[in-house]
Amino acid sequence: MTKFSDYKKEGANYITLATGEFYPDILVDACNLYQPVLELFGQILKRSESSKRLFLNTTEIKQPWMRIQLARIFRKYVSPNTPVEMLKKKTKANEICNQFGKGFRPIQEVQKAFLSRPMPDEALCAILWEYKDRGKKGYDLTERMFELFRSKFPDLIIEGPERAGKDVPLGDVFDKYPNPKRPADFIIREKDEILAVGFARYDSDRGGAQEDDRTGGYKNCADEILTYTKENKLKTKVIFVNDGPGLLLGSMWDDYSDIENRWDEILVATLRMIPDRLTYKWLKS
Repeated sequence: MTKFSDYKKEGANYITLATGEFYPDILVDACNLYQPVLELFGQILKRSESSKRLFLNTTEIKQPWMRIQLARIFRKYVSPNTPVEMLKKKTKANEICNQFGKGFRPIQEVQKAFLSRPMPDEALCAILWEYKDRGKKGYDLTERMFELFRSKFPDLIIEGPERAGKDVPLGDVFDKYPNPKRPADFIIREKDEILAVGFARYDSDRGGAQEDDRTGGYKNCADEILTYTKENKLKTKVIFVNDGPGLLLGSMWDDYSDIENRWDEILVATLRMIPDRLTYKWLKS
């Protein structure tokens, strides 16, 4: 069986490039989409006596999408140090004010800065547009992987979110799994037999700490799963489907090769490798 490391010299021929959008072509659509958000932020800004009140007022917006966009604008204008994931959570509003409120830019400065920009602000609309399709490349990868798998193995079952959706917690897959909330992207089975647990990621651009975090997390994940399957005498495999130009950066290819070499039950592959490398014989071995 070929190894992931065997493909390194011709790695560029085995990755799949997702399509992107050109600048400044996106500006018309971006401004059309986000101008109402900027206008609402301006209205809330006018009636807020402080930056803390400005934030609390944005959290009162009932529509989740609009509230999230307002939170992103708030972060840019008022509190760039506040974690954006916290800003998205309405229940964290008072906690955020207590923890980060001292660092909020004064409301008068926020008003002055906001009024200094045109309406719509093309620069800010372009930034917000970047968030719009965040994760789309990963969703595309998973969807295409599902299609490829079903065409190659019509008698096997692959389960999980094909695009956006809740991951599969391994506590729902294995009895008494030690880390029941561990999420997987897909499960492969034959009738009631779990043949493989899978993870899919698209790496647009990776390096440094991000690179170490990703591969380090994968090592821990694989060790955890395979230690459990060995102890329970299961033949379940672990599959990492990774794709994108990020694989060609830094030590990513070597790092993924090391992960695959840790256990015979691990397969690391790009979409283009799956037809040749993912076999029924290996899944059942």
